[in-house]
Amino acid sequence: MKKIFNLLLCFFPFITLNAQINEIGVFLGGSNFVGDVGSTTYIAPEKLAFGVLYKWNRSPRHAYRFSYTQSTIAGNDADSKETGRSNRGYSFENKVKELSAGLEFNFFDFNLHDYHPKVTPYIYSGLSYFMYDELYISGGQTRKDKNSNSFAIPMTLGIKSNVTPHLILAAEVGARYTFTDDIDGSNPSNSNLSPLRFGNLNNNDWYVFSGITLTYTFGQKPCYCAE
Repeated sequence: MKKIFNLLLCFFPFITLNAQINEIGVFLGGSNFVGDVGSTTYIAPEKLAFGVLYKWNRSPRHAYRFSYTQSTIAGNDADSKETGRSNRGYSFENKVKELSAGLEFNFFDFNLHDYHPKVTPYIYSGLSYFMYDELYISGGQTRKDKNSNSFAIPMTLGIKSNVTPHLILAAEVGARYTFTDDIDGSNPSNSNLSPLRFGNLNNNDWYVFSGITLTYTFGQKPCYCAE
């Protein structure tokens, strides 16, 4: 019986070798919009964005990532360098609440079982689902038509480092290519509002979250069978 018990003690670490490290934390930064109203600069955060995120690190190179982020998305033609837009003078504000899930990939090994300082760039992509208000613009005034939702493809580039054994600080910029063209009120889906459509109706809207994340690591560490 003692031999069997010792054998189980040696076998158990092979299971825990694959134990995962979890991360939970917050995102804080800004948002900006690229579409048919306002500036066309892709990275120009102007409205507060905040959220929470969770990562399940499957290896030193990749992790499954889940997040919730919300922000006010805004655009103002007065900020545009295009003469046609600046003369038109449209503006809007919309609230976006986003759920996102996907895969984060590290360019360099980022082994959370190792407490030594390390730095790596990373990319993230997956699928986002977001809720917003469908708008339309009439007589120069922006109005709400109805609540709506859509999907987006997040494309995020960042860099991160473990600032303490259990805290990871990252800076990132994440553009979202949406499957809709009515965040800014330029292309309402309501057929009764079709005369109010304007802009490039063949291009969908983008919004961008730029900021920092701070996550706390937790979970079982790997252990090895004593020799």
